[in-house]
Amino acid sequence: MISNGIGTVTTGKRSICLFPLLLIGLWGCVTCHRNPVEDICTAKPRDIPVNPMCIYRSPEKKATEGEGSEQKIPGATNRRVWELSKANSHFATAFYQHLADSKNNNDNIFLSPLSISTAFAMTKLGACNNTLKQLMEVFKFDTISEKTSDQIHFFFAKLNCRLYRKANKSSELVSANRLFGDKSITFNETYQDISEVVYGAKLQPLDFKGNAEQSRLTINQWISNKTEGRITDVIPPQAIDEFTVLVLVNTIYFKGLWKSKFSPENTKKELFYKADGESCSVPMMYQEGKFRYRRVAEGTQVLELPFKGDDITMVLILPKLEKPLAKVERELTPDMLQEWLDELTETLLVVHMPHFRIEDSFSVKEQLQDMGLEDLFSPEKSRLPGIVAEGRNDLYVSDAFHKAFLEFGNILGASSDLVMRHFVNLSTSPWP
Repeated sequence: MISNGIGTVTTGKRSICLFPLLLIGLWGCVTCHRNPVEDICTAKPRDIPVNPMCIYRSPEKKATEGEGSEQKIPGATNRRVWELSKANSHFATAFYQHLADSKNNNDNIFLSPLSISTAFAMTKLGACNNTLKQLMEVFKFDTISEKTSDQIHFFFAKLNCRLYRKANKSSELVSANRLFGDKSITFNETYQDISEVVYGAKLQPLDFKGNAEQSRLTINQWISNKTEGRITDVIPPQAIDEFTVLVLVNTIYFKGLWKSKFSPENTKKELFYKADGESCSVPMMYQEGKFRYRRVAEGTQVLELPFKGDDITMVLILPKLEKPLAKVERELTPDMLQEWLDELTETLLVVHMPHFRIEDSFSVKEQLQDMGLEDLFSPEKSRLPGIVAEGRNDLYVSDAFHKAFLEFGNILGASSDLVMRHFVNLSTSPWP
């Protein structure tokens, strides 16, 4: 959310809230500027008016240009889009490790790093100075060679096209973004245009100052609608108040059918071993077949289960009973994971998988601050002049919440539902 006191005589800092979510749905109808790009997926860089107020280029970019030049890039993939995908993977690993360190060993962890990155990329559109620099570094956007910060948004648009516009119709993968702004505020037209053209995020006015609680309920209802009711109450009470200026929401929803189905008749109670060494009896699905599989370092098993269409797969990593899960988490890197995936070979297996449902909800603020994203959450240091009109410098992110839902089972012949959402709140602080 972004909150502020614009419209009144005040110099207090405004705040912004970010809500990354994995949801399903299409945008509702909102009044906004006409989109000059007919199809973002076929557009060229010159067709997209990506002209944010501030642009950042890493001073060390030239020294690392050649790195990764030998990497194998999928056919018909733009190199910079591939680099953005790799950047998201590096952020995902680093964020996961920070999150794991903050939780108990018995806690489940479930999140969508891409959803979080997307929400903060929309925030980056209005960022300047050290705030922009930290966003580039923490989310690893500065690893994309030869391009400045403004081009990240074009690459996000192209990445989204590859992810969400698949010819295969056997699975659903849908992303939706929305800006909810206080109706008394005049927002920067360039910020609105880029948000809509690149991210499909139209601006919907709400009355944060006059009725913050009803605004919270409206946003939660929008999220619920986009996730077919699977995710509710993302924004907690008091997360939105009269100082909220803008709420950014990203949602992602996936529903797929297994390429090789788990039959309900082959489900029975078996022991499942938890991270703390204890075991419990759970419904365990079973099937025999050929799957891509490999036993890697220290006996860790890696299994890839494809969904129908082969565009999307689920990768499962199972350490030996003697190896703590926490050790695998600490050692895992994107390069190591890619190495494991490259080594997978088709193998005849007997697969036992638990039927499970996970829902996780948490603030990402503390983890991102630990990773170096400090100024954005500071009323004194945050610089987000490109979001509201007249280049105001009194906005900051008050909090960012993430919620994700996964159901893994053999319902109706075997399916998997994945729902995630992320919410960012931009606000202003009242006079002390």
